[in-house]
Amino acid sequence: MSIKPNAEFVPLNIAVLTVSDSRSLETDTSGELLATRAVDVGHRLVARVLLKDDLYRIRAQVAAWIADDDVQVVLVTGGTGFTGRDSTPEAVDCLLDKKVEGFGELFRALSILDIGTSTVQTRALAGLANGTLVCCLPGSTGACRTAWEGILVEQLDARHRPCNFVAHLKPVAACESRG
Repeated sequence: MSIKPNAEFVPLNIAVLTVSDSRSLETDTSGELLATRAVDVGHRLVARVLLKDDLYRIRAQVAAWIADDDVQVVLVTGGTGFTGRDSTPEAVDCLLDKKVEGFGELFRALSILDIGTSTVQTRALAGLANGTLVCCLPGSTGACRTAWEGILVEQLDARHRPCNFVAHLKPVAACESRG
């Protein structure tokens, strides 16, 4: 990772949503990985929720976090595949002000090394809404690890150059109330 000289790390307020019909918070290894990795590098976990794969409940939860001044980043794991119950992209897409087109492309390019051509079946996506970065990832722990290590750890770090998402997020001063 290329670091800006004299730049300081800016802790972000992150919410993690797991979408699953079969997991509980106790068995949710993908949500746990994202929450743990975020805290380990210095970010703050401000919320962690698990919901069944229901388009309207997912949309309502993500919309509430987008409207919340204390949430700067929403990481959603699960519901990005092609089964009949997978509805995360449909739930989130209409909430985004701007899509980060390269997110899904880069995720698939990275994950091909692990799962081969099966990567075409992920509908991973990201975008910005009301100063909140929303990233939708597959539900597997391996996929979340790939996304964290290959994209998120750098893009959520204000020191990363030549650019990162921190400058596009709600001001940190508005987010210090939950320390």
